Amino acid sequence: MRLKFWLPRSITILRDGYSFSNLSSDFIAGSTVAIIALPLAMAFAIASGVSPEKGIFTAIVAGFIISFLGGSRYQVGGPTGAFVVVLYAVIMKHGYDGLVIATILAGIMLFLMGAFKLGNIIKYIPYPVTVGFTTGIALIIFSSQMKDFFGFPIDKMPVEFTEQWVLYAVEVSHINYFSLIIGVISVTLLIKLRHLYPRVPAAIVVIVVFSLIVYLFKLPVETIGSKFGALPSMLPSPTLPTFSLEKIRAVFPDAITIALLGAIESLLSCVVADGMTGDRHHSNKELMAQGVANVASTMFGGIAATGAIARTATNIKAGAFSPISGIVHALMLFIFMFFFSKLIMMIPLASLAAILIVVAWNMSEFHHFKAIALKSERNDTIVLLMTFFLTVLIDLNTGVQTGIMLAALLFIKRMIDVTGIIDKKKDFSLHFDSEERMDEDDKNAITCKIVPSNVEVYEIDGPFFFGVADRLKNILDFVKSPPLVFILRMRHVPMVDATGLHALEEFYELCHNNGTTLVLSGVNEHIKIKMSRFGFDNKIGNENITNNIDDALLRANQLLLNTI
Repeated sequence: MRLKFWLPRSITILRDGYSFSNLSSDFIAGSTVAIIALPLAMAFAIASGVSPEKGIFTAIVAGFIISFLGGSRYQVGGPTGAFVVVLYAVIMKHGYDGLVIATILAGIMLFLMGAFKLGNIIKYIPYPVTVGFTTGIALIIFSSQMKDFFGFPIDKMPVEFTEQWVLYAVEVSHINYFSLIIGVISVTLLIKLRHLYPRVPAAIVVIVVFSLIVYLFKLPVETIGSKFGALPSMLPSPTLPTFSLEKIRAVFPDAITIALLGAIESLLSCVVADGMTGDRHHSNKELMAQGVANVASTMFGGIAATGAIARTATNIKAGAFSPISGIVHALMLFIFMFFFSKLIMMIPLASLAAILIVVAWNMSEFHHFKAIALKSERNDTIVLLMTFFLTVLIDLNTGVQTGIMLAALLFIKRMIDVTGIIDKKKDFSLHFDSEERMDEDDKNAITCKIVPSNVEVYEIDGPFFFGVADRLKNILDFVKSPPLVFILRMRHVPMVDATGLHALEEFYELCHNNGTTLVLSGVNEHIKIKMSRFGFDNKIGNENITNNIDDALLRANQLLLNTI
């Protein structure tokens, strides 16, 4: 394994040359991102069911490690909205210690994904699945923020989406109108500032303005200080939870979800960054960095982290040159916490709720959701809606796992639909949904050959895997009388799985019992190696595995002569 291949981008960029002007660009970009990240880190932590400082701890520790060890030049890491739903559910079921164990397990999974070079595979999660659960998460985040937006006096929020709205209906007479006004104006300001002055950190403006208003006019609204008390000004000492087999079993499904979400979100953020800059990230380095960051984050009292698309995009727009900007962002957050922890306590929760409502709308990708739901083919629409509704009405684990499983089943169906077993003499196909290959310009077409009587020629057209294997067993049912020689063409078969080979073996036995010799034509080298491993070449005989249709017909004529 080449060491250079696994070196973090921060090391390779510094080694290639790093000037003072580059440092200046990174310092400005990192400071800008830190200003935006501060309110988001606290808001995501509160929405996840933990105290706000845990979000800051996560942004500092995980943000530093992701930038230092990662495979992207511009990635900025920290707590994100994608994790809010699953983290809140884990804390409600297993407490913060359970979340720590789940996140450490997820970190180990992420590291192993990168170490075993699975980064590229993660990119192939079907788009309807990612849009479905992302939109579902956005709706759940929006729902969870209604408590602070309206100022409802609710001590413990239920996890389930429907139960939340039932509780809101019960509490509707207890609206805190000061919170509601702050929330509405905050949302309006966030939207207006973003459109009119995109370079202004709208979230910081909103929380500063309304923190001052609440403090000066002593408004009766909930703030970070009134709900969570004093915030620490230093990182805690690293600790590990008490592990037990029972706890690991309990949180393992959630750990898988955290790892999967972390991988998808971080690599999606890298792809966005590459699209904006023309850079190329290293997905496996990135996954390994994400794994280390998640383990370290929880050791320092944080929560799960991943690459943050909005913060990464801001980092690029602010002129970042290298991963040093992400490291500066983490260091600046530490400085903010050290010097301004008392001021942070004055932030009203209604303003943080407004920030998350805007974040939820931005991450919902409603235009993509609508396009897939209304304009895409039926299978993609089914996957999208199933993932979305299961995420919202049951939980994220069920939504993601069911969406991926359903997408896989539909993919298998599509592969079956494009694979046929065709009688080339009679122009008859055992699959009816795909277009057969045209033989007009095919010099090896069976119509250009002389096929003796007592010889049947069929062709498998496409991958021969478990979804298609059952069709082969039924071929002889369509033949009026068993032929002396059965030629099965496989020139258009790129791969055969174990089920396909087993079906070939069963078909050989069926032919043998009927007095028919099976001859294979056009078998590629990869499939020949598989046949050899299974011992099928010895069973059928190497002389009956031919390279092309001419050799197969020659073999058929030899067999017919031997029967005379």
